[in-house]
Amino acid sequence: MYVLFAVVGLGVVAYLGWLKAVLALAFLIIVHEAGHYFVARWCGMRVDRFSIGFGPAIKGLSWRSKGGTLFQLAPIPFGGFVEIRGMNIVEEVDPEDVHAYPNRPAWQRFLTILAGPATNYISAVILAFGLYTCHGVPSTERWYGVVDVMPGFDAAGKLKGGDRIIAVDGAKILANDGSPGLSARVTAKQGAPLLISVLRDGKMHDFTITPQLVTGQLGNFLRGALGTARGPAKVAITKWSSNHLLLGISRTRQHDVIDISIIDAGGRALVYPIEQTKVITKGLYGIIAGTEKADPGGPIRIAEEFKNAFDFSLVAGIELVMMLSVYLGMFNLFPIPALDGGRLVFLGYELITRRRANPKIEAMVHMGGIMVLGVLMILVTFKDCGRFF
Repeated sequence: MYVLFAVVGLGVVAYLGWLKAVLALAFLIIVHEAGHYFVARWCGMRVDRFSIGFGPAIKGLSWRSKGGTLFQLAPIPFGGFVEIRGMNIVEEVDPEDVHAYPNRPAWQRFLTILAGPATNYISAVILAFGLYTCHGVPSTERWYGVVDVMPGFDAAGKLKGGDRIIAVDGAKILANDGSPGLSARVTAKQGAPLLISVLRDGKMHDFTITPQLVTGQLGNFLRGALGTARGPAKVAITKWSSNHLLLGISRTRQHDVIDISIIDAGGRALVYPIEQTKVITKGLYGIIAGTEKADPGGPIRIAEEFKNAFDFSLVAGIELVMMLSVYLGMFNLFPIPALDGGRLVFLGYELITRRRANPKIEAMVHMGGIMVLGVLMILVTFKDCGRFF
C-alpha cells in the first residue's frame, strides 16, 4: 500500500512538472498573440480567430466572443496565431471593408505587427519586477559551492553537496573578486593538505583535505565519477591531458539573495530585457562566427527545459520564462519572411515611400518563408523526439 502511494505521489509530481512546463510555454504564446490581438482591435480591425496551436480547433475547446472572434486550442503545438480579417496572403479583401487589415492606415498595421514582440519584452519587464520585488536579487558576491563529492578522494565523507566554501587556509575566497581561484590555490599547495572552511546549514565547519593527483583525460574521469550535474545549470567540465591536483569535488557558484526597494526593482526590471538582448546577440554572433555551437530545440525541448527549471525551483522557472520572453520577442523582430520582422520590413518601406509594396511579391516572399520555417520546425521536432529514443 505504501509503495502504491509512493508511485502515485511520484506520478502526480511528474505530472505537475510537465503541467507547469506546458503552462509556461502557453504563456509565451498567449502574451505574444495577445499583443497583436488587442492592438488590432484598438485600431478597428476585425479579428476572426485567436488560436493557441495550429490546425482545426480541438472539440469542446473553442468559443466565440461577442466581438465575433473565435478563440481556440489547436492540436499542433508549434505556436499560435491571430487571424486578422484580410491579413491572409491568399484571402480576397473587399476594398470597402474598413475593418480589414489591408484597408487600415500603414501606421496602424505597423503597430499591430510590432505589438507581438513588444508585448514579449513588456512581459519580461513585468515578470522581472515581480520577481525582484517579491524574491529579491542575487548579491554581487559569488562563493564556490559544492555540487557533488567524488568517491575515493579525501574530501569524501567530509564535504557535502550544498556546502559553501568560505575560506582556504584561513583566507577568505570568492569566485568573482579577481583573486586566485580555488583550483589555483589547490595547485599552489603542491599536494599539501588544505584547511577548507565551509558554511553548512548556517554553521561553519573546518576540514583538512589532501588533494589527489589525477593523471590522464580529466574530463572523461569527471563524467564517469559524477554523471550528470543536478539542476538546470550544468557544471562545466574541462579536459586536461596532463597531471592535475584535485580536491575531488564538482563545484558551482553560489550567491545570496538580497531585498531591494521597489524603485530599484523597477529600474532593474526595465534594464533586464536590454541586458538579456545583449547576451542573446552575443551568443548568436558566436554561433555565426563558429566560436559557439548551435543547439536548436522546438516546443518539446522548450517544455523539457521548463520542466527541469520548475523542478529545480519556482524562481528558476520564472527566470527561464523571462529569458525566453525576450528571446521570442527578439527572434520575431528578425527581418525573416513570414515572421513579424519580415512584415515590418514591407510596412517600413510603405511608411517611408508612401507606396505599398507589390502584394503579389510580398505574398510570394511570406509564403516562401512559411514553407522554410515549417520544414525547419519539423526537423527540429524530429530532433527533439529523437532524444527520447
